[in-house]
Amino acid sequence: MNAYAFELAGEALQALPSGALAWPGAATLIVSDLHLGRSERYARRGGALLPPYEVEDTLARLDADIGALAPRRVICLGDSFDDLAAAALDERALLWLARLMAGRHWIWIEGNHDPGPVALGGEHRAEMALGPLRFRHVATETGTGEISGHYHPKLGIAGRACRCFLADSRRVILPAYGTYTGGLRSDGPVLSALMGPGAIAILTGAVARPLPLPREAPRRC
Repeated sequence: MNAYAFELAGEALQALPSGALAWPGAATLIVSDLHLGRSERYARRGGALLPPYEVEDTLARLDADIGALAPRRVICLGDSFDDLAAAALDERALLWLARLMAGRHWIWIEGNHDPGPVALGGEHRAEMALGPLRFRHVATETGTGEISGHYHPKLGIAGRACRCFLADSRRVILPAYGTYTGGLRSDGPVLSALMGPGAIAILTGAVARPLPLPREAPRRC
């Protein structure tokens, strides 16, 4: 799958080109920030009218990752829906999601956009620990073995903003998996402060490709 393999807290992980994270030793797939229903929320609130296809596109990519890896567990790291009203997907999308969830331990971590789509089944957590790894929506300054999302990190390459993972010896921050999502510059002050020395950015795309994490240049007086 053209993934990039690395370790966190002694566990072997794989950053997938899609923006999902695989934990093969635990048969687990992790995704963050699906933001399902974003186009519907924008229209409902009188914002930009976006083509209403992001739910289908996001679920199709998730379906492909699940089909390729056959995980026994799926962890969604929060902001799975753009808000609670957006969780009212159409029947086709709900059936599709139900099929993906069937026979798997499906865990919804609460995000800042959604306190958990409780009507959809699965297990609902504010955060959780599995072995040496801890899963939450927003990274903490003291986290170790931490896997989170929230920031939608992106890296500027040749004039384009590419989604990326951020990884160091203590944590991984996942890119947004949803089709309609913005992003935060990975070399900005917020993410630079969270990521330790030697941190890398892992670009998504055709191949998951690691690069040294750029840092914001010091400002001159």
